[in-house]
Amino acid sequence: MIERVYLAKPRGFCAGVVMAINTVERAARELADKGDLVVFHSIVHNDVVVGRLRDEFGVHFVEDIAELAELEKKHKLARTIVFSAHGIPPGVREAVGRMGWNYIDATCPLVTKVHTEAKRYAQLGYTILLIGDSSNHQEVRGTFGEAPENTILVAVHTHVGRDPRLADPRTVRVPDPERVVVLTQTTLSVDDTDHTVAILQKRFPHLVLPSRDDLCYATKNRQDQVKRLAPHVDLFLVLTSSYSSNGMRLYEIASGLTAARRIDTAADLHEAWFEGVRSVGVTSAASTPEYLVAEVTAYLLERNPGLRIIEEGQWEKIRFREPGVVMPEN
Repeated sequence: MIERVYLAKPRGFCAGVVMAINTVERAARELADKGDLVVFHSIVHNDVVVGRLRDEFGVHFVEDIAELAELEKKHKLARTIVFSAHGIPPGVREAVGRMGWNYIDATCPLVTKVHTEAKRYAQLGYTILLIGDSSNHQEVRGTFGEAPENTILVAVHTHVGRDPRLADPRTVRVPDPERVVVLTQTTLSVDDTDHTVAILQKRFPHLVLPSRDDLCYATKNRQDQVKRLAPHVDLFLVLTSSYSSNGMRLYEIASGLTAARRIDTAADLHEAWFEGVRSVGVTSAASTPEYLVAEVTAYLLERNPGLRIIEEGQWEKIRFREPGVVMPEN
């Protein structure tokens, strides 16, 4: 019988995700009379969120600008596209402009900061070592696109070998060891990133670190809470889609400290998991809706009379302003 459930706080939506989702909903309503809204890439990395926006608002999601022409043959489109919270390579924005479409850039401001750093250091002639967990992650692709000639993708030290397009931090080579800077994907494991940077600093004593840490506040806060709660629970449940980088890092951290399971929704739960379990931890990725956590809590309450729900920590109060529409230049 489960006696206690610890709900990590903060959990779920971060400011960047809230901004991005609100941006899509608002644009879809305002443009409804002109046609359907299009979003480049999943607006956030959560299947439930993407499915709801598709079903309730008629939003279309594309992975390539080339898809728009075929999509327009089948649907009435508002000829406005929203760029996802993860950021885009500059070429995507340029392609949209050439097509005469409007765009709304819902890139998280913390990702935009990394893009700005990439452009600045490239202009100064530095080699950029961009630490990421996958060369296919949209955030990595977007940052790399800002300065591809100057950027080398580097794997987090725990992920070496998973993606052959990511260099090993222990062996990566640069043209000029005295002009090299490190930037990172914003959603990585804090501990693994620190260790990877330390490896690079040992190899390149002149390595420049950005003035402010690239890892976002929401990533750090959620990881800190998992580390704090994990020693006190027999099982940790992490609600996240499998392609959410920040969510999978939460799952990896929890798995390293106690038994853990990744689930998309409460429908994924199995009663056998809870045999002999007296305490459960619950957290969710920065793109996971809170109502999914509520459904998990309801599942546990229904099966464990007298269950004690413990919620500690503080919610984040950061908010980001929603972006406006940008029209193509004539």
